[in-house]
Amino acid sequence: MKRFYKSVEVADDGSILLDGRPVRTPARAVLALPNAALAAAVAEEWAAQDETIDPRHMPLTGFANAAIDHVAPDPATFAAGLARYAETDLLCYRAEGPASLIERQAEAWNPLLAWARQRHDSALRVTSGIVPTAQPADALARLHAVTVSYSPFILAGLSALVTISGSLVLALALVEGVIGRDQAWAAAELDELWQAEHWGEDSLAAATREARRAEFAAAARFVALSADQKP
Repeated sequence: MKRFYKSVEVADDGSILLDGRPVRTPARAVLALPNAALAAAVAEEWAAQDETIDPRHMPLTGFANAAIDHVAPDPATFAAGLARYAETDLLCYRAEGPASLIERQAEAWNPLLAWARQRHDSALRVTSGIVPTAQPADALARLHAVTVSYSPFILAGLSALVTISGSLVLALALVEGVIGRDQAWAAAELDELWQAEHWGEDSLAAATREARRAEFAAAARFVALSADQKP
């Protein structure tokens, strides 16, 4: 829709005001952010809109809407859905060859699994190929406990990190500051990047990966700005 406001402000309660009126989520809740840093970043998105409001250029607003409308009403159930990704975590499924890819996966992924084992007492099994392998119930339970401890705002960003990467462990490592955003993205896209290096890549595949990278980066930023909501 066309831009209908002139001023953008952050109210004392963290809500975003357009010409003095609060922005509302798609479910008509007030768009109120949990801290000043996130509120300022969301306000910047609204202020940056030109003649037409383009949601594609407002990722933080989108994550905030999701946190309020979809996560906050039942965060435990939402978190449980994310925690199930540990059952088939990307980091646990390795290539059967060639050796260069096997080595690259081990170099990037083994430290993250070791961190999960040490930090959260969650030892996940690693297998080669795509045949599913059952993970230890106690390890899954501990990762579930970690996931449900997060606030709705962190869960909203974590959801994108997990679904894009296919790895709960990688996403948790990013949220907890064990790895940076670029390192996390490289680990998540390791197989695709290896294929592109060796076999090339068409423009459509490159554009698709770039869109995924931008969404991943926005989710990582949203989580970082929401960080003081972590218990």
